[in-house]
Amino acid sequence: MEAIQFSGLNDLGSEDQVRVKDLAAEYYEKIQRSLKNITSLQIRVKPYKTAGGDGKKKKFSVNAKAIAPTAVLAASADDWDIARVMHKVMQDIEHEIQHRFHSDDQHDKPY
Repeated sequence: MEAIQFSGLNDLGSEDQVRVKDLAAEYYEKIQRSLKNITSLQIRVKPYKTAGGDGKKKKFSVNAKAIAPTAVLAASADDWDIARVMHKVMQDIEHEIQHRFHSDDQHDKPY
């Protein structure tokens, strides 16, 4: 099983496909360092059709899911720029990892 699984990449242009794959690989390394036991990262990309036709900008929706034996972390976002939406989703996954697994070492607990 591949570490990064993509869905919906065939609906994108070749330039956008390369951009999505590069950003996913970059963030996968960061997520792997944080989780240490990630089994897979699933990314689903969905471009929305615009009313103006082919020449108009497209809106993209990205759903990402980081699967580890201890937890399944999911995030989604949408935007008009594919790079921006990938950054948003991957940063949301990173924030969720920090939120769920952070150790509270700032304060001494009385127990």
